[in-house]
Amino acid sequence: MAISGSEREAFEKQLEAYVGLDIGLEDIGKDRVNAAMVRHWCEAMGDSCGAYTDPALAAESVHGELVAPPTMLQAWILGGVGMASDESDPRDKQKELHRIFDAHGFSGVVATNTEQEYTRYLKMGDEIRARTVIEEISEQKATGLGIGYFINTRTTFRDQNDTEVGWLTFRVLKFEIAEVPVAAETAETGAPSRPQRLRPAMAHDNQWWWECVDKGELAIQRCSGCEALRHPPRPMCGECQSSEWDFVFSTGQGTVHSYVVIRHPEVPGYTYPLVVAVVDLEEGTRFVSNVVDVDPGDVEIGMAVQATIELVDDEMKLPVFRPA
Repeated sequence: MAISGSEREAFEKQLEAYVGLDIGLEDIGKDRVNAAMVRHWCEAMGDSCGAYTDPALAAESVHGELVAPPTMLQAWILGGVGMASDESDPRDKQKELHRIFDAHGFSGVVATNTEQEYTRYLKMGDEIRARTVIEEISEQKATGLGIGYFINTRTTFRDQNDTEVGWLTFRVLKFEIAEVPVAAETAETGAPSRPQRLRPAMAHDNQWWWECVDKGELAIQRCSGCEALRHPPRPMCGECQSSEWDFVFSTGQGTVHSYVVIRHPEVPGYTYPLVVAVVDLEEGTRFVSNVVDVDPGDVEIGMAVQATIELVDDEMKLPVFRPA
């Protein structure tokens, strides 16, 4: 539902009224900063800093006590699954703004980037709360996803003494979803061709990997300095910061580290229920892909799997896993 002329002018005038508004709600952490949540975070992120999890090491550090990783800042006030509820607080100006965009045809939404700054380390027992301001709404932009507007928000975090402990900016794109063209009929059968999967974004840093896949090879990038393996491909080693690299080929053998079964929403081009797994490859790195030809109820953590590279639609090849 494209808008233009006087309608667009009126619409953008309506948007201007939201710039600078506090969204009207204060997010209050349900739990004080605590060691258990910090430990779970560090285990999930692979962060072994003793100041976060080891009381003895923390006592000898510059902090003198346990502290929380700064990157956990937003975790203390997140609302859990309730954030996805269709029922919204009438005071919430941010969701009100999104409904206005939806009503004008800009119903697509995707997060684009975030910035954070930490004023001090959080200590055990701190109580965290946050308020969010709609900082900026861009002019209309033409993007790869479609015509839309960028919304910038700024969230300020404070402790139990009302002292600022950090801030976070977040940008989303509200865009007009392009109509999906009716599938063309195949020349052989006259039946509609099947929908295609979403295509990956290819650039200098990952083009080589997709070329290997097209040849039926599952490659893993390797640092030329410390020989650490990494996936997905990226320009610099996270272990030693070297930008020199080569790659090795994987046997495709591995075990399921974790998995989810996606049932809804059903995106064209995929078969549901869709099993998405994090697989520990035997070479020592992890890989995310689908587990196929198996009842979702039979998938379990620790299951041995084997990768093969196959056509997942009429054109694209991907590594997928099957029970070994």
